[in-house]
Amino acid sequence: MPSSTLDLLGSGLFLGFDSSTQSLKATAVDDKLRVVASQCVNFDSELPQYGTRGGVLHREKEGSITAPCIMWVEALELLLGKLAAEKFPFHKVVALSGSGQQHGSVYWRKGAAQLLGDLDVAGDDDLAAQLRDRAFSTHDSPVWMDSSTTQQCRAIEEALGGAASVASLTGSRAYERFTGPQIRKLYERQPEVYGDTERISLVSSFMASIFLGRYASIDYSDAAGMNLMDLEKRCWSHAMLEATAPGLEQRLGPLAASHEVAGNIHPFFVTKYGFPSECLVVHWSGDNPCSLAAGLALEHPGDIAISLGTSDTLVFFQVFGVTRNPQPGLEGHVFPNPVDVMNSYMAMLCYKNGSLTREDMRDRYAGGSWQKFNLLLQQSPPLNEGKLVFFYKEPEILPPLPAGMQRYVVDGDSVSEVAGEFSPSEEVRGLVEGQFASMRAHAERIGLPMPPNRIIATGGASANQQLVQLMANVFACDVYQAQQTDSASAGAAIRAAQGWASHRQQRFVPLSELIHNTAAAPNDSAVFLKLVASAQSCDDGYERMAATRAKIEQQLLLARHSC
Repeated sequence: MPSSTLDLLGSGLFLGFDSSTQSLKATAVDDKLRVVASQCVNFDSELPQYGTRGGVLHREKEGSITAPCIMWVEALELLLGKLAAEKFPFHKVVALSGSGQQHGSVYWRKGAAQLLGDLDVAGDDDLAAQLRDRAFSTHDSPVWMDSSTTQQCRAIEEALGGAASVASLTGSRAYERFTGPQIRKLYERQPEVYGDTERISLVSSFMASIFLGRYASIDYSDAAGMNLMDLEKRCWSHAMLEATAPGLEQRLGPLAASHEVAGNIHPFFVTKYGFPSECLVVHWSGDNPCSLAAGLALEHPGDIAISLGTSDTLVFFQVFGVTRNPQPGLEGHVFPNPVDVMNSYMAMLCYKNGSLTREDMRDRYAGGSWQKFNLLLQQSPPLNEGKLVFFYKEPEILPPLPAGMQRYVVDGDSVSEVAGEFSPSEEVRGLVEGQFASMRAHAERIGLPMPPNRIIATGGASANQQLVQLMANVFACDVYQAQQTDSASAGAAIRAAQGWASHRQQRFVPLSELIHNTAAAPNDSAVFLKLVASAQSCDDGYERMAATRAKIEQQLLLARHSC
């Protein structure tokens, strides 16, 4: 029988993991959603034998960027060992879930399912040793940083009738980092590896499979980052599968709702670490969905989260939003909301150069000091007297422009390109205002409301008051900040709690109900949000700036394609 709605979580602990690009993190919350433990393993420094830089391997000859999937397994054992050394009470964990860097894929060799089921804690071999040489058809897992599949993207779009058709069907046009094009590349260039593969997992479902001791399903939300799922129907698209590789559906397995329970934890973890045998594994999802919908408690249409990544998170800027009226287009992405059953979607925009270019400007004009950077930002007035800076240290995703720098002066309807540099303060403000203006323009274009109800800022740079104040001004709304900095692992822990409560209640428990009935006093809760900046009046100046910025971007794109 379902338990009382006032006792959704009982008295257990909920454990969340985040398998990100550079590290593996764990966060545990209690029945009041208070963080009670956290731990982290950095791949480069703590597992140097894999030779990664920033958690990945740059294979210059092939032009690809991958990560060794067995490294993630070894990191898991190291992380659990750290928690055990701190006497973490594994026996109190009633459910766990996790997030994984999106788009990354793992290729299980034929017969690997048997290996997973037969994990042995009694022998001398650790978890990684039992899987290393026998479980994978390739140890190289393509990750989101890889951009070597342009040829495959164009072929897939051509097969479906164009980029707009792919976006309308799957939520995104074909992107190089997405899993579908990566699978097609593997099939074309390494057919023997594809032929020896019995299951393809995302990073999220891969890590869930380890805990289950059998293959875990890919959840709807993370599947939307593959260019393979029908976004509206939430099933594999046969047209996309056929355009990608033969026999693909059987290698992907069934899809699952993010809140559903995948099964009980494998006895390996019960014996070795003391998890209870009845501990539930809730389906894992992508790191962006976990950060957005659960870690930041972003559930209302009109909410937007802006993640300013730090050195141990994704290097992309991410603009997220929850919407009930998705409008997939040629830019940005639409994903199912992982903490809602069927009613809402996430819209996301990705920028590769956010932190890269701000740090470059800091080093160039402020001697590496963020304090001096902020002073420069304050020295130029709002709107920067019409001065805009376009700076891409690396080839950008949105808009898809090459590395380079351009400067413009806007005077009414007149826009003029400038050859020389602006003053240091104008350079800094021109860059940062331009970044936020671009985000506003593209967010509005894919259907997010302007101004939004609120922005929730996360990531390391969200602690910079000057940046969040400028963000509030450009978007004309209040900005809140999450108390828990590791929003992906905290979000995974909250999703574990939601999955456990839904399983216990024998019905879907919305995130809002979970938080309302269980969360502790605000200052103690992992989902507590505090107001950090309110919009200061600037008439409609930033609205005009966003429109002008978007117009210049289109001109740059047209000039590039005409060359």
